[in-house]
Formats: sequence, C-alpha cells, structure tokens
Amino acid sequence: MARTREFDLDAAVDAAMDVFRRKGYEGTSMRDLSEATGLGSGSIYAAFGSKDGLYLAVLDLYRQRYATPMVDLLRSGNDPRAVIREVFIGAVDDITGDGRHLSCLIVGASMERAHQDVRVAERLRSTTQSLELALYDLLAEAQLRGQITTDRSATDLAGFLVTSLQGLRVMGAINPDRAALTRYAEVALTCLN
Repeated sequence: MARTREFDLDAAVDAAMDVFRRKGYEGTSMRDLSEATGLGSGSIYAAFGSKDGLYLAVLDLYRQRYATPMVDLLRSGNDPRAVIREVFIGAVDDITGDGRHLSCLIVGASMERAHQDVRVAERLRSTTQSLELALYDLLAEAQLRGQITTDRSATDLAGFLVTSLQGLRVMGAINPDRAALTRYAEVALTCLN
C-alpha cells in the first residue's frame, strides 16, 4: 500500500526557492533543500524526481509570484508610462526592500543553467517573452494613441525595457543601492519620450 504524502508541496517549493535564490543551483545541496523544506531527500525525490525537478518547480513558482503580476499590471489598461514606471520601481523595491538581497532566479538560472538544461532555458524564455509581449501590447497601443514616441518600434522598446529590467536585477545583486537603482530605472524610462 502506497504511503500518502503528508507535506505541503507548495510550502516545500517556496522554501526551496529561497535557498536557490541565496545559493544558486550548483551551490545548493540536497542537505540544504532538506533543511529548508523540512523534508528528507527521499521525500524530495518522491515528490519532484530529482533536484532538477524541484528546481523546475521553483522556476514555475517564481514566474507565478513575480512575472505574472508584472504582466497583469502591464495589461491593466492604465497609463502606460505610469504602469511601466511602477514595474521598474517594483523591481527596485524587490531588490532592496527586505534587506535579504536575494538574487533574481531568472538572472541566476540564465547564467548558471540555461546553457545546459533545455527545460530551464524554455521556462526562462517563456517567462521573459510573456513580459516582453505584455510590454509590446501596451507600447504599441500607446504609440497608436500618441502617448509615447514612435521613433522606435514597440518591439524594440519592449525588448530594451525587459533587458533594462534584468540589468537592474544584476546591478542590484552587486550593489543594492536603492537611490542609484531608481535613477537607473528613470534613465531607462526615457526611451518612452
């Protein structure tokens, strides 16, 4: 008779996310994951198949928790400049807000895992494309209404803004200076003028 799981998968993934954000994939051991989740390695393997399986679940949760709300905000239909600024300042808040300075999983996974794991690369591509598409839709509509510059295509602006947003996260990992990151965000937003 098979045993039933007596733990909360979502809580385990959430706890593992924190570890992966602090230590990266390679720096995280099964012992680290067991300590963080309160699960034995056997339970982790039974639930996720492997450390890789847990990491993929963490990437999915990260998208749901951080990228999806940004996409929803961009699709809210509010003033395009204000909404895009809110996304950037929200990223600065995330980088500097809690004092823990956890790294962005998208940036970390891009540097550490995307070149060797197709499943990771696919998840990262999907996440960044959803953000870029939401930005494109917002920017294309704003250009049609004459609210932002038409000097550059909405495609190029959206790509540049996603790149700038990820760049803020990289710089925030190096130096989480809120004032400086806010200034850099404001410079990026000048592309809309």
